[in-house]
Amino acid sequence: MARAIWKGAISFGLVHIPVALVSATSSQGVDFDWLDSRSMEPVGYKRVNKVTGKEVTKEHIVKGVQYEKGRYVVLSEEEIKSAHPLSTQTIDIFSFVDAEQIPLQNIDTPYYLAPDKRGGKVYALLRETLSKTNKVALAHVVLHTRQHLAALMPLESAMVLVMLRWPAEVRSLDTLELGPEVTKPELAKGELDMAKRLVQDMSADWKPEDYRDSFEDKIMALVEKKANEGKIEDVETATGEEERKTADVIDLTELLKRSLGGKTAGKAKPAAKPAANKKATKTSRG
Repeated sequence: MARAIWKGAISFGLVHIPVALVSATSSQGVDFDWLDSRSMEPVGYKRVNKVTGKEVTKEHIVKGVQYEKGRYVVLSEEEIKSAHPLSTQTIDIFSFVDAEQIPLQNIDTPYYLAPDKRGGKVYALLRETLSKTNKVALAHVVLHTRQHLAALMPLESAMVLVMLRWPAEVRSLDTLELGPEVTKPELAKGELDMAKRLVQDMSADWKPEDYRDSFEDKIMALVEKKANEGKIEDVETATGEEERKTADVIDLTELLKRSLGGKTAGKAKPAAKPAANKKATKTSRG
């Protein structure tokens, strides 16, 4: 399995399903780095005062939010940190909605979810339930100190977690100011028939292997050609990898009946031992 970028649990009712989050996409395209033509050394970005044009050192930089035009409110790092949501290492489901109710314009980044730590059976149970009911689970999750609205969806034998844009981030269709010739068109039957026939003639199956970025292909072919000609420059760069946060989460399959029923609540075991909760909290805070 690909390397997990986050580990935690799906949480709804009293049930926790241990899962690992894996990126469903990879960044493609050509990455152009800046180099000094005289020495072939990497060129970085400077922090520059936009009024004086002079470089500003890190200790003199503060963060501010524009309150009115030309007027800012400055916030300290402590104040900003206090506003960050608590990282609970859980995908907290708060509602189930019909899949078709989520607008396309709200959909953002997809991630694969894999079961972790013997959570496979409950994982499969949730996936099958979503599939049979044609529902998706709306949830909150905190990644890299930022809270996200997300949708948990079944996908073949797995599940995906799709990050959603907050409704306040999505503009209304009213911004297009569409006229009546678009919203209430008067189209002749012949025009519609011809358009449908054209669509049918151009219809084909989805073939992802046929869809490629021609610009990237041409650039990389040029790079390969010049490399084979020996036109390669040695550049020293420093690399580092961000440490990923993980959390130990207990699989609470036996609590499913308590979450959905209530009659067997007295027979179920406690949700989690205090020591386990403290361990998960400590791990999530780094």
